[in-house]
Amino acid sequence: MADWGPVLIAVLFFVLLTPGLLCQIPGSGRGIPEFHSMRTSGVAIFVHTLLFFGFCAIFMVAIGVHLYAG
Repeated sequence: MADWGPVLIAVLFFVLLTPGLLCQIPGSGRGIPEFHSMRTSGVAIFVHTLLFFGFCAIFMVAIGVHLYAG
């Protein structure tokens, strides 16, 4: 059986943590979060990359989310 938990968690966080889609941390020029701006910057991409890695590590390693199909 294949373990689909890590795949689904990674796809979910990739979509939700896309800079500018739901929120952008830090915002453009003000340093505060912007919501649904559909713009991004290099700093926002870096911050969202760190958040993506952190959340994936927590959910896949520490919590151990597993989903078996088949």
